[in-house]
Amino acid sequence: MKLSCVLLAVCGVLSAISAQCLETTIRLPDIYEPVAFCYNSSGNKVYCANESSGTVTVIDGATNWVLATVAAGTLPGALCYNASDNKVYCANESSGTVTVIDGLADSVIAFVPAGNGPRALCYNPSDNKVYCANEIGGDVTVIGGASDSVVTTVTTGAWPEEVCYNPEDNKVYCVLGTFSRTVAVIDGATNSVIATVPAGNGPQALCYNPSDNKVYCANFDGNTVTVIDGAADTVITTVAAGQCPRALCYNPEDNKVYCANFLVNGTVKVIDGAADSVVTTVGVGNQPVAIAHNPARNRTYVANYRSSSISVLLDVPVGVEDARNTEPRTLDAGPTIVRGVLEISSQRAAYGSRPEVGLFDANGRRVAKLHDGANDVSRLAPGVYFVRSGPSAVGRQPSAVRKVVIQR
Repeated sequence: MKLSCVLLAVCGVLSAISAQCLETTIRLPDIYEPVAFCYNSSGNKVYCANESSGTVTVIDGATNWVLATVAAGTLPGALCYNASDNKVYCANESSGTVTVIDGLADSVIAFVPAGNGPRALCYNPSDNKVYCANEIGGDVTVIGGASDSVVTTVTTGAWPEEVCYNPEDNKVYCVLGTFSRTVAVIDGATNSVIATVPAGNGPQALCYNPSDNKVYCANFDGNTVTVIDGAADTVITTVAAGQCPRALCYNPEDNKVYCANFLVNGTVKVIDGAADSVVTTVGVGNQPVAIAHNPARNRTYVANYRSSSISVLLDVPVGVEDARNTEPRTLDAGPTIVRGVLEISSQRAAYGSRPEVGLFDANGRRVAKLHDGANDVSRLAPGVYFVRSGPSAVGRQPSAVRKVVIQR
């Protein structure tokens, strides 16, 4: 099925590096009411869970055409992508199950029993595990990514509503209910709660910034975003983020965090990932509730619940980046297509000392540390990745970013 796309070409306010423009709007049937996204880096596809129809819409990341509609469960409300096995997981809140979708064929291959009221999902690539927060049950179901079976259950209490993964420290962050104002931290190795972090009023969404090892928590009732240090699990700062911030996602190419505001006629605040300040606001549809980034085209998808549509934002360079940065972007251009081995040349000349270089997947998760010379990437799933160097090792110096496509 192909639904018509309306090209609006209405640009938002320019930031110092790029403009976020409303590239197009994907219209869904009125009964769908989209609520969640995830990105399939292997197939360059975006998956959208539709709460009222019990379906998942599959969108081509290159053309924005709808490729397929997959039947999920009752009240699907969360999605995540397993890059190791090319599978998409969908949490069905009323069914008490997680639907497993083949990322190549876009067909259902399994149903996994979860807890009471599965509400949120995230993927742990370090251990190939999927975490499912069960809002009513007060716990998190841990699913083996290879077997699609339950590994264990982590008791959190206080209505867990959202989860995200920190690959730097192998930790899972879990919002503990609208009224708790806290975020629980789960050790990814032991599957046990190791800390709690104070958030704002009505926390409802999380995302991870791998460039600066920070976790962002959107506080719906507080109109703020809490910024958490990923190593220390302490609050760094709080960002004013519009009215009723409802969803977050990270853009690894430009080091930005996107925050969807449920009210104010539907807007997205764009937050600078280094400075933790809002740089621009973009208008979208009615009641935006979910957001996801497609690094292959530097697009951001926003699910508008009430208008049953998807706003597609495009980052457009404005030609002032070089004037702003005093340090050059020095990663060697290298091949775009990589098969088996990724070559990295020395960065010592640009920084005075060699910065840390990492390989990040399309969701902003670091999947490997890279060294000078040949790096074996043959075991990674095919898809779009980003080579990033700079800030994590040399303070606030600008990072260099290069996009690569790993193929078999």
